Amino acid sequence: MTIIGILTCEILELEFAHILAHDSEIAGIAVLEDAYSFSLIEALEAAHIRPGRIPLIKGFTPNYPGRLEVLVRVLELALHNRKRILQEGLVKAAKEMGRYVDAIVLGYGLCGNALQKPDELLADARVPIFIPMDEDHPVDDCVGLLIGGRDCYYAEQCEVAGTFFMIPGWTHHWRRIFDREVGNVSVDMAKRLFEHYERSLLIPTPVMAKEEMRKNIEDFNQLFGFRTEVRQGTMDILDKTWKSAKKYLLADKGRK
Repeated sequence: MTIIGILTCEILELEFAHILAHDSEIAGIAVLEDAYSFSLIEALEAAHIRPGRIPLIKGFTPNYPGRLEVLVRVLELALHNRKRILQEGLVKAAKEMGRYVDAIVLGYGLCGNALQKPDELLADARVPIFIPMDEDHPVDDCVGLLIGGRDCYYAEQCEVAGTFFMIPGWTHHWRRIFDREVGNVSVDMAKRLFEHYERSLLIPTPVMAKEEMRKNIEDFNQLFGFRTEVRQGTMDILDKTWKSAKKYLLADKGRK
């Protein structure tokens, strides 16, 4: 079989939908259908792709022998708030998925060093793990992934230390930061945390136009008194990660 698994946070759901929708080599896509995968499924269907919907990972069955298939699970965005919870969630999800795929692509970065050694952390998956890389190290997080790496990230922090970085997924989900059951951050607490912040920096990618991103954060900026600035984002690192996983599987298939 030639099956790539994807484990991603909700924040990167649209970027992965974009990659899958534009890869003509994919014969079939299956998505674990739950509250967290709704937007990814919606984005795929908007691109005229109807993925298979499965209620449980164990319900996945390959349908295209010898061709590339993809199995996707979207994990809730709140996992990144606590290192141990993120690690435990990924270990469990990767172990379950590893039984059905040949490799796993992660929609995560270091995330507070929770994934500093992804191959060791997710060893129970028993398949190769592909994490987005910034030269010789994993990207710092979802922002580092889409802004183009650590140097670009740091440059903007040096430009304006009080910067809240807004990639497409964050502009869509930001209100959930203040949901007690999700973000565990109250508005009052956030106002204290962001007391010296000055701007929201939009980082557009092909999945969402600048105008839509601006509209999405109007209330956010009003709440905290931020101005909006823009720096163009990039899908290059994520594209490279996806292609690396495909190249590995094709090479491995050729050796058999």
